[in-house]
Amino acid sequence: MMEFAIRELTHEDLVSDLLQHFNRYQEVRRCLRKENDKWVLKDIHFIEQWDEALKREIVDVDFTNCLNSGGVVWGVFNRDNELIAFACLLADFFGSKNQYLQLMQIHTSYEYRNKGIGKELFKVSAEKARHMGAKKLYISTHSSEESQLFYQRIGCVDAQEINKKLAEHEPYDRQMEFAL
Repeated sequence: MMEFAIRELTHEDLVSDLLQHFNRYQEVRRCLRKENDKWVLKDIHFIEQWDEALKREIVDVDFTNCLNSGGVVWGVFNRDNELIAFACLLADFFGSKNQYLQLMQIHTSYEYRNKGIGKELFKVSAEKARHMGAKKLYISTHSSEESQLFYQRIGCVDAQEINKKLAEHEPYDRQMEFAL
């Protein structure tokens, strides 16, 4: 069994090489696209791979802004203290009843996928969102078949209310929610 530790990150943890060992590789073969109000799997092939500049931007901009606004960033570390997964929960409520908090990012390094790490990270995020007073977690999910299966298996469904800003920013993402 693999050993890993999840911990909440602080500003002191946000060093520029934090994601040095993180491998955001994904060969996508099929994606969901909405046609006639139904989600349809389409043969869409591309490779997603983050370079070092993007990894630094995620740490310097996304993680920093998340913490500065009262949100939470978790890191998952292996035995060698290398970050192998992370999640960002924003603290800005939205929705008609301010019921949503956004899980802005949740990623697991390629070599560590399908080991339950993402599921544990999601549970921690959901529990924190509940503790902060949210009724639902909102996720703008990658349209790849693998990503969609992950979210469906943990109980996410199509969002009842669409955050237009997020949907316009990532038009191929599927807007989903998780009831807390």
